[in-house]
Amino acid sequence: MSLIQVILMGILQGLTEFIPVSSSGHLVLAQHFFGIGDNENIVFELFMHLGTLLAVLVFFRKTLWELIKSLFSWGNTVNREQHRKNRTLVYYLIISTLATGVIYILFGDFMEAVFNMPMLVAIFLLVTGVIVFVSDYFKDKGIPACNIGFLQAVLIGIGQGVAILPGISRSGTTIACSLATGMKRKDAAQYSFLLSIPAILAGNLSQYKAFANLKPQLLINYLAGFVCSFLVGYLVIAFLIRLIEVSRLKYFAVYCWLIGLLSIVLIILGF
Repeated sequence: MSLIQVILMGILQGLTEFIPVSSSGHLVLAQHFFGIGDNENIVFELFMHLGTLLAVLVFFRKTLWELIKSLFSWGNTVNREQHRKNRTLVYYLIISTLATGVIYILFGDFMEAVFNMPMLVAIFLLVTGVIVFVSDYFKDKGIPACNIGFLQAVLIGIGQGVAILPGISRSGTTIACSLATGMKRKDAAQYSFLLSIPAILAGNLSQYKAFANLKPQLLINYLAGFVCSFLVGYLVIAFLIRLIEVSRLKYFAVYCWLIGLLSIVLIILGF
């Protein structure tokens, strides 16, 4: 890929990793229609995902630090109730992550095969549109993320597991599942982003051997994609949190329907 293509792919990754339109689905369709990207270039994709992972870590650095401190604060302190809530939130995040892992273990082979099926990816974008559209109409019951319960955490984790399918948005699905449990809209956004950390990290670690094939002459391209995905991803997080709070995700649903339908028509026509 040329440097321009790398920058475009980095921007695309940063935009679509967090907004509910499926980054993997867009990458599959971009590769199919425009030849942008390389299905064999796993290292480059890992660099871009690391960029969006860094965006989450930087944006939520204070929250993450508070969660970490609470894991080691068990004494009778002034903030013991807040520490208890933080530990409970970490517990639910772990439960959700484990549920995602189970889904991947059971259906991972099929999910990876879908990356070579652009028609199915386009159909899944239509499904994402439905999920995102419906999520705007879930009533905010004001339940804090630390009070959602075990089964609800499992449900959210299953939603994230299903979203491994390209075309199904991870953020859209986890936010919709969180809102369906009655979670506060702001907490639903934060929960989705925090839950993305182990998911993205696990996805990269599973391909760690690919770094052995790192070509030094392409390192500039890899770093360019990394920087673009980080910067754009960081800006998108704040933007999306605000949209979730005011129930404005339905616009992304319309976008998913348009892109999905257009892709299906073009694929049928042989493009």
